Amino acid sequence: MIPSVLPTYSRAPLHFVKGEGSWLIEEDGRRFLDLGSGIAVNALGHAHPDLVKALTDQAQMLWHVSNLYEIPQQQALADKLVAATFADTVFFTNSGTESCELAVKMARKYWYDKGHPEKTEIITFSGSFHGRSSAGIAAAGSEKMTKGFAPLLPGFKHLAWGDHEALYAAFDETTAAVLVEPVQGEGGIRPMPDQCLKGLRALCDEKGVLLILDEVQCGMGRTGRLFAHEWAGIAPDIMMVAKGIGGGFPLGAVLATEEAASGMTPGTHGSTYGGNPLACAVGCAVMDHVADPDFLAGVNRRAGHLRQKLEGLVADHPDIFESVRGSGMMLGLKCKVAPADFVKAGYAAQVITVPAADNVVRLLPPLTLSEDEIAEALVRLDKAATALEAHPA
Repeated sequence: MIPSVLPTYSRAPLHFVKGEGSWLIEEDGRRFLDLGSGIAVNALGHAHPDLVKALTDQAQMLWHVSNLYEIPQQQALADKLVAATFADTVFFTNSGTESCELAVKMARKYWYDKGHPEKTEIITFSGSFHGRSSAGIAAAGSEKMTKGFAPLLPGFKHLAWGDHEALYAAFDETTAAVLVEPVQGEGGIRPMPDQCLKGLRALCDEKGVLLILDEVQCGMGRTGRLFAHEWAGIAPDIMMVAKGIGGGFPLGAVLATEEAASGMTPGTHGSTYGGNPLACAVGCAVMDHVADPDFLAGVNRRAGHLRQKLEGLVADHPDIFESVRGSGMMLGLKCKVAPADFVKAGYAAQVITVPAADNVVRLLPPLTLSEDEIAEALVRLDKAATALEAHPA
């Protein structure tokens, strides 16, 4: 008999009932150190007092009115994002998947309105993940994402990650945009080198196509800058955001320049819940923290310490790990064992990690992870690795 919850996840037998900062409490009372943050969502940890206050204050006032009316909290969050980024305008969604849908529509509508309806194709890269909608799985293109869901949405050209010659050759008269994650998350914590991101921006300018960045997982302070592309000193035309922007409350956004968004006129897109007062009140509270230079300096300092300790962990367990990679608080342990086995060993050691492709285990802790919690994290990760060495799966 099928369970009442559709079985599309192989769920761990854990039942968390409370969260406190970097900690999750199981219903049996065990305390787990959360190095997953709900897959890079709980940027400020669990039950952060500023987020709790923003949510409860707004909940006592107004929850939902729809986008048929002006929403002050939405305007406030849009203003904060525009002031802090390349963007001139913002549309709010409920998720990264919805942000992908709009980013694709925006790029194609831009060229249609410019008198080039033939420019519909979007270049994407192997290992990418852009959500599980029809556009998202078609953009990623991997068999894991697309098998059984044909016919796929057309209009995407898939290139191998890091194949510069193929990238140069891929542009033609139908190319509308390039879509890329500055740091691949699901793909195994693979950062695009700064020089490559600079080169990609220059190539898009040379060819006259739009650059779309997917910063759903690597944005909102995750790499030690508000957005990962800032490290390369470039700016996109369109950017997808979600996960950390709501600090745990469902919220996403598409940021764009005035030029790139010029085709999105009244009636071309909409969302019933997107940008509702509750979500945007929380989003404003998140931005007040993660856009603060002092906060980001602390993230970078503690992320450097965490990485140093992880390098030691890898050296101590050469049969379990190969290397550490990533940026800021978006780190990956390249494994010699199956990532799922290490994640399971972590459950026994009461530490939460997240599996990814390319034999990588992701560490995506709250950006507020303390020095003492870093020390405890290493104790628990070491315990998990030691257990796997003693009893290989």
